This record gives sequence, C-alpha cells and structure tokens, in this order.
Amino acid sequence: MAPIYDCSVDSELLTGMRLARAAIGRGELVVIPTDTVYGVAADAFSPAAVQRLLDAKGRGRQSPPPVLVPGIPTLAALAERVPDEVDALVQAFWPGGLTIVLPASPSLVWDLGETKGTVALRMPKDTIALELLSETGPLAVSSANLTGRPAARTAAEAEAMLGDAISVYLDGGEAGSAYERIEGKDSSSTIVDATALAAGVGGLRMLRHGVISAEQLREVVGDVLDEPAAAADAAP
Repeated sequence: MAPIYDCSVDSELLTGMRLARAAIGRGELVVIPTDTVYGVAADAFSPAAVQRLLDAKGRGRQSPPPVLVPGIPTLAALAERVPDEVDALVQAFWPGGLTIVLPASPSLVWDLGETKGTVALRMPKDTIALELLSETGPLAVSSANLTGRPAARTAAEAEAMLGDAISVYLDGGEAGSAYERIEGKDSSSTIVDATALAAGVGGLRMLRHGVISAEQLREVVGDVLDEPAAAADAAP
C-alpha cells in the first residue's frame, strides 16, 4: 500500500514532500491537499504521467486535467492571452477556488489530452500544494477520485479509491474547510471559460458552480460573465 504522510507532523511533512518531489520527477502520481478537495497530481509536461493520471481515475483523453500553478506570473507563461477581466479575477480570487480556462500558449510542449488548444489553470490556496508547486513547477491535477464518485476531502478517502495507483499521499487534513458549505453547491473550484473573451468573440462563461459564486465573480467583472452553462467535472 502507498504511504500516507501526516503533514501536521514535521518529520512526516519533510519526508512526504521529499518523496512526492521524487515521485513527480519519475512520472508517478501523488495525492495532495488543496483548498477545495484533494487532487491527484502529475508532471504536466510528461505525457506518460498525464496518461497515468487519466488511467488512475478511469477517464479518457476527452477529459484533460487542469493545471495548478505556483503563482499568478505563471498564468501569462501558460496562456496565449490573458484578458483584463481575467487578470482582475485572479487578482481577486487567486490563490483560491477559481479555475480559468484560456487558450494555451502555442509554445507549450505538453499533451494533456484533447484540450482543443485550451488549458484550465488555478493557483490553489493551500500551503502544502503551493510548496510542492514551487519546487516542481506546474502540475496536472484532477480531483482525487474515481470518475463518477465524489471528490475526496481527506487523504484516506482518496486512498480508498485510488490505492496503489498513487506513489505518495500527502495528508493535510480535511480539504475545503476554508469555504462555506452550501447545500447543492460543488465543493470543488468554480470553473470559468474565458476562451471566447480572449478571442474577442464573447464573454466569460461559467462551466461549474463551486466555492466561488457567480455573484462574487460579477462583483469583479460585471455583466461580462454570461449565464452559467451545464456543470463540468474537471478541476480540484
């Protein structure tokens, strides 16, 4: 069985982080806490690692994982264009529970699946996740669960579903505790599609209701946010 490291214990945190970095470097999978739910992480620039992530979750290439980043400056490096409204959103909600879909930079050498030239990006608000990201760079991270089952809010829940498909589990306590739980609202990140806005042919489209509400988004961007579309299951 893959080890679970209790990151509230200094010695386990140091060991767990060291082994997690090494696992990512070998193209293996690591489960990490985020501020919303637990995520299963892989090297975003290793096609084999990304495929291993999709296989572990039972997903196809038509459901590419989002990418977690260590800081706001990384957004401009990974996206082809960042509209002013998106910049305002990340200034307001990053680090935090907002995932933004943008056209990917054409210079990127990666294969996340059938992305249609886009990438879903988020900077999480979790010290363990951010520390790992600062050392590994951007990671492909999808919610730590089997497809069709609820996203894990603890490392133990993730381990029960993913088992030995994961090399290292980092236990940071219950995920999502920083956000108010609202009946019927997804505990994962809110997903906003900004591809039409970046292309100059539309506004922002809400793909999934999550921990950041449409009302909160409209306080920043106003009517640029269109009516929400059908919910998606993509990001942690």
